[in-house]
Amino acid sequence: MKVLVTGGTGLLGRELCKRLVSDGHELVLLTRRPKNAEELLPGARAFRWDPEVEPSPAEAWEGVDAVVHLAGEPVADARWTSEQKRRIRDSRVIGTQNLIAGIKGLRNKPKVMVSASAVGYYGSRGDELLLENSAPGKGFLSETCIDWENQATRAQEFGLRVVRVRIGVVLSPEGGAMKTMMKPFKLGLGGRLGPGTQWFPWIHIDDIVGIINFALNNEAISGPVNGAAPGIVDNDQFTRAFAGALNRPVFFPVPEFALRIMMGEMADVVLNSQKVAPKAALDAGYQFRFPELKDALKNLLK
Repeated sequence: MKVLVTGGTGLLGRELCKRLVSDGHELVLLTRRPKNAEELLPGARAFRWDPEVEPSPAEAWEGVDAVVHLAGEPVADARWTSEQKRRIRDSRVIGTQNLIAGIKGLRNKPKVMVSASAVGYYGSRGDELLLENSAPGKGFLSETCIDWENQATRAQEFGLRVVRVRIGVVLSPEGGAMKTMMKPFKLGLGGRLGPGTQWFPWIHIDDIVGIINFALNNEAISGPVNGAAPGIVDNDQFTRAFAGALNRPVFFPVPEFALRIMMGEMADVVLNSQKVAPKAALDAGYQFRFPELKDALKNLLK
């Protein structure tokens, strides 16, 4: 199969691309920096694309059977100024719109598109169990995810099977939240964030790669799929498990007001409560390699 990937140089994209190549698939990348992408992912062919400015280039789509759309400005890399929020939203919504615009003009279109979304779709919902048919929430992240998914769904108009993976907190020692937490926890300074009762929708990077790959190859899957592990924990439970896996104590909690001062509106990312369960993936037959947090951390920290 020939697979086109956007966002292939990010944390998740790199691992997915390695998996696709190891499975024998031909890989095409859309990126702002094609030369760098080809050096990072040997064997891939990269084409230049600025997702907020132009439709995806027709020459990149020749012979493509499937597309995985992961591109988007990182949510937690910078304080949410008005400009940063615009970049977060436009990189996803306009970027997806321009990706679809490129597909629309193709004579031979791909059969399937797996598009990233996020558990931010649900907003902050306390102890409510959130399945794929749960209503969206409110706020900046929810509204961004709704518009993002709506653009991705438009590919159905051209005959594509569309899967929207609502990704939780991806755990990997190579980057993301886990790498950020590693230093303070190793120093014995890690503590819960805010009240600690907010649900924490985590997933091992091998399993989110696995779900995306499963969705590409399983024609029975379409629509939203929650990309979170079945072993649901709250922030306090996660903190204790992470500290325990590092053989470190749990230090003082960081109160919500302090997080708001340090992070501003971006504190929603760590304070929102999302009790997300992966019903669609489990019902379709996906078998998690790391369904429970203890085993996931043991593998990631070995």
